Amino acid sequence: MENTYKKIKLISHEDFKKKLLKKPSFRKYYEETSFEREIFKAIIRARAQKNLTQRELAEKIGVKQSALARFESGRTNPTLGFLKKVVSGLGLSVTVK
Repeated sequence: MENTYKKIKLISHEDFKKKLLKKPSFRKYYEETSFEREIFKAIIRARAQKNLTQRELAEKIGVKQSALARFESGRTNPTLGFLKKVVSGLGLSVTVK
């Protein structure tokens, strides 16, 4: 029997990002959303440093784990109230400079 499946080539996340950044429209979007990405990365880093899972943090702040996952992935545009809940739940505060 002949193998009808195509071989899949895997590439690293960094290589994939470099490929996408060659596209002007994606590069523009990527640059425009850098502020949000930095916030998400800082929150994820803080949660990991406190050894909290998404589920544990979500329970602590009274939201669903899926809502926290969407927030951390940037798939949603959170309210300032939601951001405040997350940050407070991590024992942090937000400072704008």
